[in-house]
Amino acid sequence: MRKTAREKLEDNKDLPKIKPAPAIWGGGKMVIAHPTEFDALLKTVKKGRLITLDEVRALMAAKHGADICCPMTAGLFINIAAAAAQEDREQGKKRITPYWRCLKKNGELNAKFPGGIECHQDMLESEGHKVLQKGKKFFVEDFAKKLIALP
Repeated sequence: MRKTAREKLEDNKDLPKIKPAPAIWGGGKMVIAHPTEFDALLKTVKKGRLITLDEVRALMAAKHGADICCPMTAGLFINIAAAAAQEDREQGKKRITPYWRCLKKNGELNAKFPGGIECHQDMLESEGHKVLQKGKKFFVEDFAKKLIALP
């Protein structure tokens, strides 16, 4: 039987772990954080504010005293947090993890979030953000002005 996103989010994966970072990612120490850590961080992004995946990774690395946070698992675990939030919404919960406030590099929307680009755009626009299409990609206008203040 397949696990729900909520089960994947809360699964004990013996994380966090610190490992050597591959040379292609700059070497040093790399953290593989637990999915619930990404979920908790996304919950701190208030309405009207945004965060990028790069900022999420930098915060996780700093939290764990590492040089970087694994880019592959960070992306996967944020998508799991988004899917778990969508499951919560479908179960009638009102307060869910605001995953839609997390953007890719340069303010790009994430097609892998539940509902794809259209849903991501709708959620952002419902909070007052303007989304622009550039070629086949979608971006939040002036996203840098709306980023959370990092410690």
